[in-house]
Amino acid sequence: METNTETTGASRLKMAAIILTLMALTAVSGWGIYAVPTPVVDRMLEADLRKEATQLGKQVTSHLNDVEATFQTGSIGIHDQEFLELLPATSDIYRFKLFNADGGVFWSTRSADVGTVNSKPYFQSVIRQGNIYYKHEEKPLTEVDDYEGTAIHASGPETRHVAEIYTPIIRDGEFLGAIEFYSDITDVRNLFIDRVRLSLFILSAVALLAFSIVTLVVYRSNRRQMRSLRGRAVKERQLMDEQLRLAREVRLLGELNEWLQSSQSLDELFDMVSRFMTHILPEAEGSVYVYSNSRDVLDGCASWNGAEHKAHIHPEGCWGLRRGRTYEFGASEIDFVCEHAEPHDGRPYFCFPILAHGETVGLLHLRALEGRKDCFHSSKKLAQLCAEQISMAIANVRMRDQLHDQSVRDPLTGLFNRRHMTETLRKSINRSQQTGAPLSLIAVDVDHFKKFNDTHGHDAGDMVLRAVGSALEQGCDRDEVACRIGGEEFMLILPDNRPEEAVTRAEHLRQTVEAVTVRYGEKALPRITISVGVAHYPAHGAMPQDLMRAADDALYAAKDKGRNQVQMAGDAQNAPEALRPVKTALGKAKP
Repeated sequence: METNTETTGASRLKMAAIILTLMALTAVSGWGIYAVPTPVVDRMLEADLRKEATQLGKQVTSHLNDVEATFQTGSIGIHDQEFLELLPATSDIYRFKLFNADGGVFWSTRSADVGTVNSKPYFQSVIRQGNIYYKHEEKPLTEVDDYEGTAIHASGPETRHVAEIYTPIIRDGEFLGAIEFYSDITDVRNLFIDRVRLSLFILSAVALLAFSIVTLVVYRSNRRQMRSLRGRAVKERQLMDEQLRLAREVRLLGELNEWLQSSQSLDELFDMVSRFMTHILPEAEGSVYVYSNSRDVLDGCASWNGAEHKAHIHPEGCWGLRRGRTYEFGASEIDFVCEHAEPHDGRPYFCFPILAHGETVGLLHLRALEGRKDCFHSSKKLAQLCAEQISMAIANVRMRDQLHDQSVRDPLTGLFNRRHMTETLRKSINRSQQTGAPLSLIAVDVDHFKKFNDTHGHDAGDMVLRAVGSALEQGCDRDEVACRIGGEEFMLILPDNRPEEAVTRAEHLRQTVEAVTVRYGEKALPRITISVGVAHYPAHGAMPQDLMRAADDALYAAKDKGRNQVQMAGDAQNAPEALRPVKTALGKAKP
């Protein structure tokens, strides 16, 4: 009986001990369930947020056009401004700031922060040393940007848990500044704490091993969820990057079109093309060729990204020009290399015929840079748009050149007219004044031209003027200019010609015209002769009108001495008054 009593007492004691132990374990578990999850979750979030802040910092610096200039000067470009403003919408942060090396804020999603200075000790002791600084504290709802839960949770807590992470920006060992990210971790933190407490409550009755295993499973489950969220964020960032890339391409194409339309010459146009193409298609080297006036070859005009264009190529040597459409080498199982692409190293390339008003005017050749073959093929559509922009610009420049040429050319002879001659002579005199280079002027008049019109008709007279104009144009070299100033009067501007050289040239021209035979109908017209006057700058005049008058006086002296000869301006003082010019609207009427 006593044994049973002792056994019962021991059992009771054991039961009591078990109960006390269970109560103690329950109390400990309850305290653990309540107290343990909070610091654990905070450490987990801190580690994750540090890594995320590092990635965001790299993303920000990789998208800035010039990181060092941005943090040193505090200047933000339009493209950088657009990216920075879009960053909070594609990440878990709701606000961030850019600090310079002295702790001053030069950009922030909250404009009121700009101009403030962080003078806290940790900025100097931690951040300036290249370390990430993490701070977690509760903030009032009013300090959390764009928080939309205030009305819904009006009866709940009026604070939010906010994590602030400072990421230093260092280049070549130099501290440029820092980026501070603000992240509202309240919901994630509460979610994790609640889950851990629930897990601890469920696993409090099991052994320590089982508890550890379940805790590990929960932890891994949370990690997978975080990775899933990060993967979704990466895809969203990739989509945003693609949209930004497309927006940039559209902007560059618009700028290219605007600049090309404002170019005044083909040389200026091709210089613009070279500079823009390095930005629009950085994965390709390229060159532009344009048909020569004879249209038997194409002349190399520009190249970029390390390409070297050839001086001339034949249209038969390009498969794109021969087939009349874009040729893509490397896209088919069997390809043939264009002659202008030799020597060829196997890299893919495009040949885009440049069309203007239905006519092929040139060729745009693009070749993939080393290691950029994959993205090169995807740039075909963009390259085609560039070729179209270039073709329209070439057509506009050529049309302007044709209109300008019509305004400065004599329609009968094709020589420059009086207006262009006056402008050119003024520029030549200015050049001689600055450099001291010699300058001569030759005045030419067809002898007895009125007889050609009266005897053989105006058509025959036009043929004579064309023949003389052709002889003058063929006698010009380099910067020399032949002009018809009216009627049967012509002038030649000869830069870099001394007086004796100009007289020799004038005599050779006189002999050339005298040897010309002009056939009109079935018979040859009478021999054509010219009278020539030569003047030299500055001996015979320092102004265009003075130099023209001196050459004209010499011309009249040549006529006075029997025509068909050359006379220098210094010998023209004895020309009779009857031979002096009578001014008309087009020029001077010769006797």
